[in-house]
Amino acid sequence: MNIAVIGTGYVGLVTGTCFAETGNNVICVDNDKEKVKRLNAGEITIYEPGLDKLFTRNQREERLKFTTDLAAAVQDAMIVFLALPTPPDKDGRPDLSAVYQVSEQIGENMTAYKVIVDKSTVPVGTTEKVKVLIQKNYQGEFDVVANPEFLREGFAVDDFMKPNRVIIGTGSEKARKIMAELYAAFMRQDNRIIFMDERSAELTKYAANSFLAVKISFMNEIANLCEIYGADVDLVRRGIGTDERIGKRFIFPGIGYGGSCFPKDVIALTRSAKDVGYDFRILQATSDVNKKQKLVLVPRIKKYFKSDLAGKKIAFWGLAFKPNTDDIREAPALEMIEALLKEEAVVHAFDPEAMNNARNKLGNQISYGSQYEVIRDADALVITAEWSEFRTPDFEKMKKLMKKKVIFDGRNVYELSKMEELGFYYESIGRKTINPG
Repeated sequence: MNIAVIGTGYVGLVTGTCFAETGNNVICVDNDKEKVKRLNAGEITIYEPGLDKLFTRNQREERLKFTTDLAAAVQDAMIVFLALPTPPDKDGRPDLSAVYQVSEQIGENMTAYKVIVDKSTVPVGTTEKVKVLIQKNYQGEFDVVANPEFLREGFAVDDFMKPNRVIIGTGSEKARKIMAELYAAFMRQDNRIIFMDERSAELTKYAANSFLAVKISFMNEIANLCEIYGADVDLVRRGIGTDERIGKRFIFPGIGYGGSCFPKDVIALTRSAKDVGYDFRILQATSDVNKKQKLVLVPRIKKYFKSDLAGKKIAFWGLAFKPNTDDIREAPALEMIEALLKEEAVVHAFDPEAMNNARNKLGNQISYGSQYEVIRDADALVITAEWSEFRTPDFEKMKKLMKKKVIFDGRNVYELSKMEELGFYYESIGRKTINPG
């Protein structure tokens, strides 16, 4: 099939590349000329494990191309995906201006039947609005389909190529057959396509992300309670995770969730509910808990240094909101760093992929270096993302480099017994503090 993908951000680039991998001819559209130039030159503009091989292969086979010419891309395509940003406005509602603007442009350039697919995360009713906007300029036959993405950063290629489900919202039998044919290549072992109406599909995306966010915030509350009672959250987590009704995933305690999806989707669903007169209290509480949890280690760091952080060197391992991505949006590390800078601490940080993005946001307020450079003469180390290379570091080297053997672990990376054996002062989430004295 001939496919156009409007938007070359995270979702658009993964979507376009993976559809090309199954033999489709894909053209991705973006209004950023420099970005399109870089992509056509073979430069991937995001970090996502496994994407580079697919990207290079499909460019070489000329199945994957990039352009700024939306009109030509729309005219040549049978299916047009909208993978446009929907950032929150000042009230937390999604800003749909890009989706609406492009929808009108699509209508201006349509001359025959096409399926317009909304891949962006959008509020309930957006599919209907997109259809109305296209009809302003085109009166022929077309369909608008809701097809939300469920891609985890760091695992997006596997999630797309081997999806555990594909949600397609449409009331059109013609669009249903076309979308089923498109996704058949990903369903060879088991058909996991779930068809539903457009509004249910739109709500499914928000419901899924919001439920996972609730699990995370709930477990963080349990972790905080464990510290008060002197219980061990690792044992509690294992105890409840073996209950198949609860499951083992998304119940790891830490310093809260970040990224481009969970924070904005929880707030967006809360706002959407308010717009129709419903008070979604559990989601408001989830956001409140997460906001507080991101900074839960800051008062502990201040307490350890007796509220005198001026001139103290605090090293950070991790800047992205989670491992295997360079995404720093809503990252707990950045909020912690800003809080420590206000206390006049000196911050040095390392992240395997996110340092350039952090520089763009923080500038020269902090220093950057390699994993071990940043801990040289450090008064404390703060771990904010559980990258693999942080799990088994050279502890003896750390002990020699650090000014003080102090670790504040926001992701519970290390075993308590190991920290006790090594003689580190060690604070984590929902577990006892190791204090060698």
